[in-house]
Amino acid sequence: MEFGMPMLINLVGMSVALYLIVVAAAWLGQRHLMYVPDPTRVLPVSAGLHDVREQVLLTGDNVRIVCWRADARPGLPTILYLHGNAGNLAGRADRFRRYQTRGFGMMMMSWRGYGGSGGSPTETHNVADAKLAYDTLRAEGIAAGHIVVYGESLGSGVAIQLAGERPVAALVLDAPYTSIVDVALLTYPYLPVRPLLLDRYESDRHIKRVHAPVLVLHGERDLVIPVRMGQAIYELSPEPKKLALFPSGGHVDLDEHGAVDVVATWAEEMVEGKPPTPLR
Repeated sequence: MEFGMPMLINLVGMSVALYLIVVAAAWLGQRHLMYVPDPTRVLPVSAGLHDVREQVLLTGDNVRIVCWRADARPGLPTILYLHGNAGNLAGRADRFRRYQTRGFGMMMMSWRGYGGSGGSPTETHNVADAKLAYDTLRAEGIAAGHIVVYGESLGSGVAIQLAGERPVAALVLDAPYTSIVDVALLTYPYLPVRPLLLDRYESDRHIKRVHAPVLVLHGERDLVIPVRMGQAIYELSPEPKKLALFPSGGHVDLDEHGAVDVVATWAEEMVEGKPPTPLR
């Protein structure tokens, strides 16, 4: 079958039009691709956490942010936990329990649209809400030197920005990325991602403003955020810092490979001002 020039031009035109439709759909729906919330509001007791209370924060634009809270035992830090892009707090109840059992205080907050929180998530809102959670802890009398900010996956980008603007005892980054732009380029190499993304979470730029000790956790079998991104963030981080790689770890299973012990030891050392323990 032979193609004449008019038919070829039509095929090219249709291909270009189809590509532009795909680009437009990706641009319009990008936040639906980035944020995958479970909006179900679950009380801590329903998730098996009997000594944990729900705490609701009210933002400056009158949006209710749902948090789970537990107090620290004397002398131990409080972890301000910023979760990843999917699910809700109930899916992280076991992690909450592990740190609570060790005596750590916890504030685990739901992004907008997640777990009973109102509104819709954006980078600007997530960073502002994390600052509100931090300021709430400080208003409750918790010293900056006893607050450890923990960012999980997407939350690592928020955690870095928060630690760049607020004093903290330590910063824990679980599966961090250099930027969401870089992550998106891996998933959608055929799209003009760089100019299109609204929420960019440029961690490689913001980490330069952090002056707190940094612990980077990354699974070497992480298929969502490659370990090289975690290593890059580690290289850009200030001293003192520690890189904990888990050869058998994936994206969300580092607790099963000893991450809780690593984090707890690091956090206690940073609060007490001890030199960090070398990894073995």
